[in-house]
Amino acid sequence: MPVTKGGLEDVIAANSAICDIIGPQGKLTYRGIDIHDLARNSSFEETTYLLWFGSLPTREALHQFSAELASHRPLAPEVLALMREFPRNATPMDALRTALSALAFYDPQAHDSSREANVAKAIRVTAQIATIVAAYEQIRRGRELIEPDKSGSHAENFLRMLFGAEPDPLFVRAMDLALILHADHELNASTFAARVTAATLADIYAAIVAAIGALAGPLHGGANEQVMKMLRNIGESSKAAAYVSEKLEAHQKIPGFGHRVYRTEDPRATHLREMSRELGEHIGNLRWYEISRKVEEAVMQQKHLYANVDFYSASCYFTMGIPIDMFTPVFAVSRMAGWTAHVLEQYGDNRLIRPRAEYVGFKDVAYVPIDRRAKAAS
Repeated sequence: MPVTKGGLEDVIAANSAICDIIGPQGKLTYRGIDIHDLARNSSFEETTYLLWFGSLPTREALHQFSAELASHRPLAPEVLALMREFPRNATPMDALRTALSALAFYDPQAHDSSREANVAKAIRVTAQIATIVAAYEQIRRGRELIEPDKSGSHAENFLRMLFGAEPDPLFVRAMDLALILHADHELNASTFAARVTAATLADIYAAIVAAIGALAGPLHGGANEQVMKMLRNIGESSKAAAYVSEKLEAHQKIPGFGHRVYRTEDPRATHLREMSRELGEHIGNLRWYEISRKVEEAVMQQKHLYANVDFYSASCYFTMGIPIDMFTPVFAVSRMAGWTAHVLEQYGDNRLIRPRAEYVGFKDVAYVPIDRRAKAAS
């Protein structure tokens, strides 16, 4: 008899060679390479190449790949015109979902299902999602758009467009690190949504829009926004322990802690914790790092839960000056690498994803003709 697993917990829904998580050990690998090695030595461009093509590139291949990504950063004028018509109070995730979908209108390969065309589209959407996010930030603030530059790294160019100025080198390193750490995470909700959509042989744009929709939820990509709101509510590190106690006594969750897969520290949090401290020291303000540390200590003591990737990404982004409601779009800029890797893999060995549901409703209910229903109900 089939076993029902709520939320499909621990159900194996696909074979994949992209990402592996060994939860009890707190281990994460991309194509077999440990995330710690990638965080310390790689770049977002190199990591994306690894996710898509299965191995690390040669120096020449990486140079060509990076140049190809950079060449596709500009958006079609029609997409920018559409974005200027968005309501100024539209959430950045709503704007991203709509603009990303619109890219398909101006892509002559949108409905070409060949492997070559899908790789080309993956390159374009990965390059252009950063431009969309940065452009919307400028548009909603009533500022002039910053044109994408074909030089510089993905992280550097994104921050330049987002802030309208040359970015601090440490901020560039922090963003590149965050992009690597968020690039993929096996069959999380948004990646699964992308694969389910791709499995119908819908085009890559449809699959990515599905992923963005799933990412927007506060239990997925929106979690780091909730973390930063919590840190601001706490205000001072001396108040952190009492805040945690009050929330836990009220049976409320502390955002940024626990994980469906990991049973020890999220390996991505290890790097972002250190980066949060480094960024705070760099700008001369350790407030958000120190509050985060006190919250982390209190949760560990009272609940024995580990921080996940969302917890320290919040203070990193905020310290860099990124608005809170832009945190999830920044997540999407990174996760595009993984989404597209999974969509390409799904297309390569496709089978329609169609799970079953365990029916728990009424059975053998008689049909009541309409003229007798009121009488029967009374």
